[in-house]
Amino acid sequence: MAFELPDLPYAHDALADKGMSKETLEYHHDLHHKAYVDNGNKLIAGTEWENQSLEDIIRGTYQAGAVAQNGIFNNASQHWNHNQFWEMMGPGGAAMPSELDAAISDSFGSVDAFKSEFAAAGAGQFGAGWCWLVKDADGGLKVTKTENGVNPLCFGQTALLGCDVWEHSYYIDFRNKRPVYLTNFLDNLVNWENVASRM
Repeated sequence: MAFELPDLPYAHDALADKGMSKETLEYHHDLHHKAYVDNGNKLIAGTEWENQSLEDIIRGTYQAGAVAQNGIFNNASQHWNHNQFWEMMGPGGAAMPSELDAAISDSFGSVDAFKSEFAAAGAGQFGAGWCWLVKDADGGLKVTKTENGVNPLCFGQTALLGCDVWEHSYYIDFRNKRPVYLTNFLDNLVNWENVASRM
């Protein structure tokens, strides 16, 4: 089925006082994400993938271990990643739900320990990519990182939280300070209720 650019679940300036400017969201959502949608639609037109779900396209075109994935995978996966990313953030500043707090504390020792591991994964991802909090098939939680557009769907995992560490996600607001961007993301931008709903 055709890819469609979703509306942001908040205004472009809704996260500005939390460290993600209107300008960043205008470039990131309106231009970068839209490019994945437009390019993906061109690439799947007339192929076996044209009427498949986004998730099936990602799973079906992923090439394990490939340094450069094929064009359909790259655009489909980045479209899916960004769909999740917008929903995983919010202006509400809600506290972490108790069930998520307990699950994270059980898996990592504490919420602070989880945040440190997540931020280290994002800062340590060489080049473009993502860092994730995932639920494995066995129900366990772990922090992972992926290159380029690769995401947890490729490994049979459930994405609970993902952070985009491509430079276009943070360079307007944080320049080359990726670790500061990651800390700000965890402390000010995450919609923890959305994360908990994915459990």
